[in-house]
Amino acid sequence: MVAARFVEQLNAQIGNELAAHNQYLAIAVHYDALTMPRMAAFFYGQALEERDHAMMMVQYLLDTDADVVIPGVDAPVPTFDGVVAPVALALDQEKRVTEQINALLRTAREEHDFASEQFMQWFIKEQVEEVATMSDLLAVVTRNADDIDDIEDYVAREQGGGEADATAPRIAGA
Repeated sequence: MVAARFVEQLNAQIGNELAAHNQYLAIAVHYDALTMPRMAAFFYGQALEERDHAMMMVQYLLDTDADVVIPGVDAPVPTFDGVVAPVALALDQEKRVTEQINALLRTAREEHDFASEQFMQWFIKEQVEEVATMSDLLAVVTRNADDIDDIEDYVAREQGGGEADATAPRIAGA
């Protein structure tokens, strides 16, 4: 049985993931408006990934007969100056999500909820990757803020679609 405290926090995290989805959509639209199709596509993809994370959490709660509560979310930051600010925001967001995921794992451990602890392991690994990706991207956009072609080339070269992770939790509705 899933610990009640973990269920409450995971439901809140579903909202956090959906808020991240919306923020990445706003960032993607910003880059689309700047005619930066590779950056736009990257952030549209990031938005879908955040939605999938929320739906993985929904599926886990469904699989464990826990209550699922889809919380409302605040509006994302809608506008940005230049090409650096959105990525800086994205990195801050990924660091915040890492703290949230770590707190969920800590709760599962404190509650001796071993299934939930195991479920969270994939998200721990995912956050290491997400922070590293955004850190690298921030370095590139900061260094090349005046040359969007270099930024677009970097994204085309380095951020191409990877293979699906066979160890990822199941996505509700997929």
